[in-house]
Amino acid sequence: MASRLILAWLAWLPLAALAFDHQAWDGLLRRHVVLLPGGNASQLGYAGMARERKALRAYLESLSRVGQSEFDGWPPPERMAFLINAYNAFTVEKVLTRYPDIGSIWDFGKLFGNPFKDEFFELLGAKRSLDWIEHQRLRKDYREPRIHYAVNCASVGCPMLREEAYAEARLDAQLEEQARRFLSDRSRNRQRQGALEVSKIFDWFRQDFEPRAAYFARYASLLSDRPEEQAAIAAEKAPLRFLDYDWSLNDARP
Repeated sequence: MASRLILAWLAWLPLAALAFDHQAWDGLLRRHVVLLPGGNASQLGYAGMARERKALRAYLESLSRVGQSEFDGWPPPERMAFLINAYNAFTVEKVLTRYPDIGSIWDFGKLFGNPFKDEFFELLGAKRSLDWIEHQRLRKDYREPRIHYAVNCASVGCPMLREEAYAEARLDAQLEEQARRFLSDRSRNRQRQGALEVSKIFDWFRQDFEPRAAYFARYASLLSDRPEEQAAIAAEKAPLRFLDYDWSLNDARP
């Protein structure tokens, strides 16, 4: 019996080794993400990240060593967690190349030097961009609207950078919590003067949330504190307005 258990354990070992270790990124986030009052938004201590840039770069190098065949062997939740963590970590590294002399990620440029289209890192065997992770892999391959609450563009208007790494075993719960946090944040989503005022994310990526009225109806209790407004949202009767997006750097400056 004991020998059978040992053989089963040995057979399981190669599969266990496939799981990617995000512990280094998790530690950096836990040390440097600052939750704002209410817990629905966050800032990042870029100065602290800069002091630990060696650890960040070591983590990024570990991401870059993963090949396409290894990645393809993982279950979908692990692939999604890997891509989300990669997007967020490489975004932080991009900001640090100019920090502290940067006020917005768009300081890199919109036409030349576009930070989202620039292929500034290696991932899955080729030079990649942040847009490639978001649009060519996450949105295209998984059709999961909640990824918009997880990838962080280093901006105040963006859904918060989570204070921990995404993990395969908890990914669904993490994504749902991110959705609820963002939709509960009155600075970015709210019922006001008879209309539902929401983030531009729901305009830019409308196809990911269609039908939008039905999508917001699911979260009616988060979008207003008033029962009559919640009822209007749940009945899909609240007209939409889109708020301006704040591209200021999400920096927790002293």
